[in-house]
Amino acid sequence: MILRSATSADVEALLDVQEPGAVEGLGHIFSQDQYPFPREAIGSRWLAEIVDPKINVYLYTEHGGTIRGFAAVRDHELLHFGTALDTWGTGLASGFHDVLLDATARRTTRPTLMLRVFEENLRARRFYEKHGWQLTGRSSRTTFPPHPLLLEYNRRLTQSSR
Repeated sequence: MILRSATSADVEALLDVQEPGAVEGLGHIFSQDQYPFPREAIGSRWLAEIVDPKINVYLYTEHGGTIRGFAAVRDHELLHFGTALDTWGTGLASGFHDVLLDATARRTTRPTLMLRVFEENLRARRFYEKHGWQLTGRSSRTTFPPHPLLLEYNRRLTQSSR
């Protein structure tokens, strides 16, 4: 697997990976009848993040270039993290997570990373907690209707990540 920076040319393929996972993993939060995956809005957000010099957008790809995972990091905040639906349960996300933390540790001077995850996304919460992320007690609401609650987590970077 290869960790590389995303370009605007990657957005459609990135969305092709993100959408099935979002529908499967978040469909109980965002009913697809009422709140279908906002592909255009998410695509616009990815394009803006890719050109933003303060945000690092990463793709985790096979040697042939097929996208298997995606992430975005701004300074000390993990904005997005996901893998292709067919990789769920294979361990790929754990490997990607470790590679991403190492790459982030080289780019930030902060000892702690933070992220937000939907309160009702129990699968993601279990993944992050298994990988050393801890609840901070802070929360917020997403901008996407129906505006579910996001919980904040943080994680110290280990010496091996630096």
